Order: sequence, then structure tokens, then C-alpha cells
Amino acid sequence: MSMTDLLHAEDIKKAVGAFTAAESFDHKKFFQMVGLKKKSPDDVKKVFHILDKDKSGFIEEEELGFILKGFLPDARDLTTKETKTLLAAGDKDGDGKIGADAELKSCNNSPENSGCPSPSIPKANISMTPVQ
Repeated sequence: MSMTDLLHAEDIKKAVGAFTAAESFDHKKFFQMVGLKKKSPDDVKKVFHILDKDKSGFIEEEELGFILKGFLPDARDLTTKETKTLLAAGDKDGDGKIGADAELKSCNNSPENSGCPSPSIPKANISMTPVQ
């Protein structure tokens, strides 16, 4: 499965193109621009697995540095600072990696997670209790 099986190629190009300059990457804007906010949790998990290059079930710091290439092969690498910022936003347990479950937990429509879903967006509190 490729990224364009899940996301529109034109959205990917626009999003990658918006962050070509070093130190310009904004994970919330990027994930919103590629259309992840509109995707089902299952599709978000599929995107996560595409980005998980070593198939460990986690996206580690080294993989995060190449995250744009997961969307578009000729994209730039993130800078060390951008990579660390992205990791800090998504790694809430401090283990140096982001798991698919953290990604899915971050998926809701709250304003603070406007770029959701993404493995890099801070976790949101989601209740599975039905609204009465």
C-alpha cells in the first residue's frame, strides 16, 4: 500500500511543498494539509504503518527525520530541531518513540488538535462513554 492509496497526491505535493525550507515544518499544519484529519482511524493507522519503515510498531526518532519522504520520496529530511520537536509532541511516555495507539488516541475534532490525526499531535482525552 502506498500513501496515495490513502491520501490525494495533490494534497501531499502541496503539503510537502509548503515546508521545503529548513525549520519551516509545522506538524499540525502538515497533517491537516495532507488530509489526515478527514480520514478514519483505520486509514490513519495504515498511514502510520507506512511511515513505520522498520515495521517495529513504533516510529522512532530516526524515522521521524525522514517522515516527509514517507509522503513524497523526493521530499527533504527534517532538521534535527524539527525532528526533536515532532518527537516531543507525540512521545508522551518519554520512551523515544511514537506508537500507533498514541496516534489514534490523538484523533478527535477538538480545536487544540486541529492537525489531527497524527503520530506527532499530543494525546487528547477521548472518552468512549456514549453521550446521553
